[in-house]
Amino acid sequence: MTALLAGIAESGGFDARDAGCFLGTSAGSIVAASLVGGIAPADRLEREGASPPAGEEWPIAQDAERAPLSGPLAAALELGGTAAAPLASLALNTTAAGGAFVRRAMLSRVPEGTRSLAALGQLIAVATEGFDDRLLVATVELDSGRRVVFGAPDAPHATVSQAVMASCAIPGFFAPIEIGGRRYVDGGAWSPTNMDAVPVRVGERVLCLNPTGSLRSSALAGAFGSVSRTVNASEALALRHRGASVQVVNPDAPSATAMGTNLMSRRRRGEVIAAGHSQGRRLALSDAQAA
Repeated sequence: MTALLAGIAESGGFDARDAGCFLGTSAGSIVAASLVGGIAPADRLEREGASPPAGEEWPIAQDAERAPLSGPLAAALELGGTAAAPLASLALNTTAAGGAFVRRAMLSRVPEGTRSLAALGQLIAVATEGFDDRLLVATVELDSGRRVVFGAPDAPHATVSQAVMASCAIPGFFAPIEIGGRRYVDGGAWSPTNMDAVPVRVGERVLCLNPTGSLRSSALAGAFGSVSRTVNASEALALRHRGASVQVVNPDAPSATAMGTNLMSRRRRGEVIAAGHSQGRRLALSDAQAA
């Protein structure tokens, strides 16, 4: 996502830091918080380097060729393999009460994760001063299954680092994040993008980056990708009904190939950055030609 935004900016497109609102889910919450903190996508890539130090790896992804797809989505797909994707997508778009019931049931089947996201929280705390009126971070309250969007007027108080850690706390892998006496996990347990939670007005433009929208290389990954695209299309339609124009960007073929199916692996980071940057440049050029 960061590389794609860098490619857009460097090819004469827009500077993502100037957006009027950011809504981040899971890894997207890291990107959103960085942009709100004023960090240009290209600067973020330069600070972190094109590839991790030797041996560096997220603790849940030791084999870059294997996809660690599990948690609530896998539990849903166990009901019928890839054929369950349409059912899962419908469940992800039910009413708030019904959706919370479905997620609570799914999450109850996933062992509680134990890995810490404290290091991520420290990085976010340095990068951002706090919530402003532009940042929204999607999470799921573990015990109720309901979606909570931190930064929204009705959300509990939280620091940006707490909210981002919660949004990245993949069920079954990372420990839930406690905020105000309640526990929260990855916002992706509700939706891959949670785009329908963006507050829009007539005439506003929405750009949605959906990294999971191109997963197709295995049965489970393909089902995940199908769910992601279906839910995303439904959310985009909801925003269009409110009068907004919506552009959804899924990884193109080179980006999807570079990413593989293990989205937690950092071993292909250099290739992913290069592919995302190239896709961003092509998008900027395409938009310029269309204009």
